[in-house]
Amino acid sequence: MFDKNNFIQLLLDYHVLKFGEFTLKSGRISPYFFNAGLLSGGKVLSILSEGYADILVTELNKQHNSMIFGAAYKGIPFVATTAQTLWRNHGVDVEWGYNRKEVKNHGEGGHLVGASLQGKSVWVIDDVMTAGTAVREVMNILKNAGANFAGIVIALDRKEKGQDQRSAVQQIQDDFGVPVHSLVNIDDIIGFLQAKGEIEYLEKMQAYREQYGVVS
Repeated sequence: MFDKNNFIQLLLDYHVLKFGEFTLKSGRISPYFFNAGLLSGGKVLSILSEGYADILVTELNKQHNSMIFGAAYKGIPFVATTAQTLWRNHGVDVEWGYNRKEVKNHGEGGHLVGASLQGKSVWVIDDVMTAGTAVREVMNILKNAGANFAGIVIALDRKEKGQDQRSAVQQIQDDFGVPVHSLVNIDDIIGFLQAKGEIEYLEKMQAYREQYGVVS
């Protein structure tokens, strides 16, 4: 069973989650940063996949002809290990695929790899959604391949206001009518810091949440 606090501790151990001062693309100074590129150990990747699988097994059982999809590049190892975990832990044998950023002009060619997307209900696996731009690009890929976008599972939801008063997650949910699940969010991290008594980081996280956070 996926444990949020255990996962957050592993994110810290692997320096995936860091506290300090980080300038985001938006220009905001964030007291924390999430770098999914450092999910490079077998243990943390396994627990990440267990979290994705625990959410997806319920969703996949609701739908017919479903598959999972990882966006290049970070999503590729996530989708592969999640497919393995779904089979190992839940006995669910789900098809999976991913895209290339560059079209291949030799061999099988094209920019899609893995199971065919045609006619499938596709769940996308990603790390963190900031502005939602990458997700919208994936949605265009799915549409052009004749697939139906079923929803998305992300590792971290920052629950942070975008250009309007909604977060990127809320915008995707509102604009396309699909569910967006996350393994952890900023409130989980704040709760973790409270339990650990990390006052310095906690106060900065709470102040940032108050200034930029959306209503749950």
